[in-house]
Amino acid sequence: MLRFTPFTARLFLLIFALSPAVASADAQNMPQPSAPAANGAQTPNNDPDGIVVGDQPSLPKTPAQLQDEAWKLLTSAVADPKHADTRIQALAALGQMGSNPRSLKLIEAAIEDRDVDVQTAAILAAGQTKAASIVPAIHRELNSKEPQVAFTAALSLWKMGDHSGEDILAAVVDGERRASATLINGTEHDMDKTLHSPSELAKIGVIQGAGLLLGPFGFGITAYEYIKKNGGDSARVNAIEALSQEKSDGIRKVLLAALGDKDLGVRAAAAKALASYHQPDISAAIAKLFYDPKQPVRLTASASYLISANASPESPKPNERRTARRIRR
Repeated sequence: MLRFTPFTARLFLLIFALSPAVASADAQNMPQPSAPAANGAQTPNNDPDGIVVGDQPSLPKTPAQLQDEAWKLLTSAVADPKHADTRIQALAALGQMGSNPRSLKLIEAAIEDRDVDVQTAAILAAGQTKAASIVPAIHRELNSKEPQVAFTAALSLWKMGDHSGEDILAAVVDGERRASATLINGTEHDMDKTLHSPSELAKIGVIQGAGLLLGPFGFGITAYEYIKKNGGDSARVNAIEALSQEKSDGIRKVLLAALGDKDLGVRAAAAKALASYHQPDISAAIAKLFYDPKQPVRLTASASYLISANASPESPKPNERRTARRIRR
């Protein structure tokens, strides 16, 4: 049995006093989470959305450094060889950037992607840019062997005022009946015949029903599943999109506060909405989301920063008000 002598008592006190320091040293020696690398390095489990993000750099970066970081995030994501979802989310961000030559080149390359959903996302992104220079690349997909791709190309062109894919849209409307070529300007693309197949029409119906709109989380069922898994308040996102049509000091404050919201959809929507505010403090606030734990938010913030910092023109908004009030400085 241990006897407590003055020596053993002092020994216990010494061990007790040192234990916090030992624990602290052990903690410091343990691997610590770090921010995602600008070159797109992933976590060991190769989950691009599972990155544990560290603190932001203590030293502020220059606008040029932030622009370079934003481009690295976007280019590495759109070229991710293992994750189609990552490429799709990057394309959604690139679609914000209007006629920027660098983003258009990345989108056009993705139109040739081996994955049908990535191809579809690239065409949707191309349509969102409203850039005339990318129209020929969309035209080529009207003869795609994939009904989903051909349909998306026709629909995107139609929204851009180009009716080259009218026969494809007419074939979808016509269903199993044979569409008359004379009713569709005499044109007939390769996909026209396939689109009379009930099974192919059903595939397009599922895609269209799930939403053929490209957003930060992708499109269709994939986007729905991502939001369902990670959380996303669609009502609040819709409210931000509505508010973004107007500019005022009050709205500016609301959007800035939303950048720090716990909901990833709200953060992404706020970053996208603030892209048109070309002010240094706004750009700096958006750049903080480069270290967001969710990849779609990081990518949206990257594109939004480049727009806000005047490094890229913004895609035209369909209902953008020309009479938007200027923010009082």
